[in-house]
Parts: sequence; C-alpha cells; structure tokens
Amino acid sequence: MSTQHQTPDGRADAIGGTGRGALEGVRIADFSRVLAGPYATMLLADLGADVIKVERPGSGDDTRAWHPPTDHDGTSTYFLGVNRNKKSVVLDLATRAGRARAHALVADCDVLVENFRPGTMARLGLGHQDLLARHPRLVYCSISGFGSGAGATIPGYDLLVQAVGGLMSVTGTADGEPVKAGVALVDVITGLHASLGILAALRHRDATGQGQLVEVNLLGSLLSAMVNQASAYAVAGVVPGRLGNAHPSIAPYETFPTADRPIALAVGNDKQFAALAETLGEPGLADDDRLRTNTDRVAHRTELRETLIRLLSTGGADHWSTVLLAAGVPAGPVNGLDEAFAFAERLGLPGIVDVPAPAAGAAAGRPARQVAHPVALSATPARYLLPPPLLGQHTEEILDGFDGFDGFDGLDGHDGHASV
Repeated sequence: MSTQHQTPDGRADAIGGTGRGALEGVRIADFSRVLAGPYATMLLADLGADVIKVERPGSGDDTRAWHPPTDHDGTSTYFLGVNRNKKSVVLDLATRAGRARAHALVADCDVLVENFRPGTMARLGLGHQDLLARHPRLVYCSISGFGSGAGATIPGYDLLVQAVGGLMSVTGTADGEPVKAGVALVDVITGLHASLGILAALRHRDATGQGQLVEVNLLGSLLSAMVNQASAYAVAGVVPGRLGNAHPSIAPYETFPTADRPIALAVGNDKQFAALAETLGEPGLADDDRLRTNTDRVAHRTELRETLIRLLSTGGADHWSTVLLAAGVPAGPVNGLDEAFAFAERLGLPGIVDVPAPAAGAAAGRPARQVAHPVALSATPARYLLPPPLLGQHTEEILDGFDGFDGFDGLDGHDGHASV
C-alpha cells in the first residue's frame, strides 16, 4: 500500500507506491488533450488505472507549449499539472498506419477518452458506434464543449463557456464588468463529471458485460455546477446578478477589509452571527431587529457591512481569523497560493507531493513536485508512480507488435488533429 511521510520541507512524499490501486487492471486509451480530459484521466491514473496518453507527432498535447511558467527542464507547468502517472505514445491519426495502431491500442483497453470536435473520431473510424460494435465491453467517454448536436461546431474553450453559460454574469462587482474565474473552472468540473461517468459505466460493465457511451460537455457541466444560482432561476425564475464577493442568500458571507488585508467571513447561521458579534465587542448586534435572522441580515446587508468594516479595522486579518475561529466563526485571510499550500501543510494535508524523478532531460534525477490527489482512500490510496511523460516516451513500449494489426478497416486521408 502506498503511504506518505513528510519531507524535510514539509511536503508529502509518496513511498512504497507499488501497492494495488482501486482501479488496478483498468486500462485507458486517452486521446484527450488540454485540461478536462487529461484532468479526468490523471485522477483515475492516481487511483491505479493504466493510462496511455495518445499524442500527435511533433508538438503533442497543446499544453506542452503553454508557457511560461516552466520547470527546470523547460516543460510547461500547465502540462505537468494534469499528466502524471501516464505513458505517452505518439500516433499520427491522419495516416492509415496511425489509425491501425490506435485500433490495436483500443482493443487492449477498457476505456477510451476523447475530446476532439464531435464527429472527428467517427471520420477517423474511431467513433463510438464503430468501436462499441467491435468492442462491446468498452467504455467510451466523449467530452465536448456544447454537445454533439446543434452545438457541435462551437469551439469549447473554458472562457467562452464561462461567458455564455452564465458564470461570468454572477462573477465580479455589481458596478463592474463580468469577470471569469481565475482558473479554467469549467474544464475542471467537466473533468470531474467525466471521471464520475466513467466509473459509473465501469460499474455497469462489470455487472452486465456491456460497455456504453459516456458524454459530458462543458456547458451542461457548468449549468449543473451553478447549483443555487441555477436553481434560483429554474425554480423561482430569478436571474441572479453580480454581488462581488457577497452571497445572494447569506449574510455576512463575503470578504471585508481589516487593518492590513482582507478577511473572509462565512457566517452561515444565527449562532455563528451571535459569536461574531460577541468576539467583535458588540454583542448587541445579534439582538438588533434588523440583524436577528439571516433573512434580516440579507435585507440589511449594506448597513451590516459598514458596521463590520468599522469593527474589523481595529485588527489584522490573521488576528481576527485566530480569535474568530476560536469562537466558532468561519473566518480566514485571503491567501496567495504560497500561503494556501503552507496552510494545508499546517493542517497535515498533503498539498504537494514528490513524484519519482523524470527519466531524461535537465530534470532527470529531480523528483517532480505535484499537487496531491484530493481523495483520500484508507485501503487503496492514490499512488504517485510516474512523472508526467516526455512526448512519445512510451511509444515503442506500448505499441510494440501493433504494426501488423489486421482488424482495421478505416479510411485514409482524414486529418486527426481537429481541436475541441
């Protein structure tokens, strides 16, 4: 079983990581690139799946060229962040030989993941109908921007989906312009949905012997992830707007200035508000008719905010976080990522792990620093066995003997490099 210990600088280090993972025995042919698909397959690889990353000749996954920043070897940190525990093979899907080798690879896999534009894989003879007919136990996961119907031709970029999917309409200040999230959040959410769908389909396959098509798209994933905001519209017809860091249904639930830097207060009930008032030195606030209940506080949000800013101005964010947490009030400073990882380490959470060193390049012999898998399993924990692969590093190892595959009847002359 894989266990973890702390390195001298406080980072978690995977040791003894040759035990069985929860998904050991599951082999995935990963034709996806950029973020949603690679994130999903990395999560599954961490849990024991054998993931074969299929990349195009020359440049490979788009994110290999998305820099700065880079590591010591000049490799994009974007690519490194979602491609550990995988093996890379290079296939030119624009050629008959490349597609024949792809078919041979798929025949040896339980799962296929792809995020080409809808229709591209079918034109290459690698569509779900062809492959499920040939391999009925296959789980075929297709990730798109806007589905395979009327939205099939719309490019699926995270920024675009945040805009047309409504997320930007509720992000930013009320008097400012719409703002995107600071990370490609829709891609990440879609990757999570893809991994969930794959696991559900594998469960069904194991019970019935039948594989199936799993389809996820960025727009649908975002609409689901909008949760309370989407429900407000679906149930009550309310079209929410931008409130900055405030919450439409809870107060105080936002950031406030202090004597040095902002603090976040997430006061979710009346007991917490009473504790907040007591700790800030004005217990009478909890008995004020305008602030007695959460509904009252939402209705008088502006007055409450002005009062809290005045009270919080007498101390710094770290001071208030300490005393408020001690009083049972959810509070914390607005951290940078360096502070966020340090906070996780203080709590005993492995924010950063060391993955075995790359086999070649300037970083050879230097363990790769990676963000830890977010799911803790007591019997089959995440394993960190392989660093993100060099382009085509495992082509010969994986595809040796596949050149003579004679079960392929695909067509020649199609460009396999369309993007989502």
